[in-house]
Amino acid sequence: MIDHRQKATPGQTPPVIRSTTVLALRRDGQVIMAADGQVTMGDTVVKAGAIKVRRLYHDKVLVGFAGSTADAFTLFERLESKLEAHSGNLPRAAVELAKDWRTDKVLRRLEALLLTADRQHLLLVSGLGDVIEPEEGVAAIGSGGPYALAAARALMAHSSLAPAKMVRTAMEIAADICIYTNRQIVVETL
Repeated sequence: MIDHRQKATPGQTPPVIRSTTVLALRRDGQVIMAADGQVTMGDTVVKAGAIKVRRLYHDKVLVGFAGSTADAFTLFERLESKLEAHSGNLPRAAVELAKDWRTDKVLRRLEALLLTADRQHLLLVSGLGDVIEPEEGVAAIGSGGPYALAAARALMAHSSLAPAKMVRTAMEIAADICIYTNRQIVVETL
């Protein structure tokens, strides 16, 4: 979870902005990514239907974000340009983005996490320079990420649900537990 703090006047506590759960799963030749739509500022839901999963590079790459929306869109644009420069090679593009994100003075201040996937790879990318490919073929980020991840792992191990149904069910479980996650879930499949 990333907390973003707005500037406050002296004596005020700045509101904490928390948002989202993004879950991605690779199974049975499919890649499914889902995100809820809730954006919260302090103790108020300011938007219920935000779209936090996008398709990039000719609809061959899925990317979801947790954190600041403006920062995420900057990172989406950077990732798209890296994908174009590296002919859609997601691991190479993600590593190049992570390098820039960590070393560039402006990008270094961006507060978001990215979860990105194509048919062969599922990667978590952070501003600390991390590019992590989970061994289990499932990853989650955001406030409800740990809940969605636990639910997805249990469903993968103990059910015969279709991958898209596993992802939706795991997201619904996270929404029932995490107050920063709602049931307005967008699911994308490759």
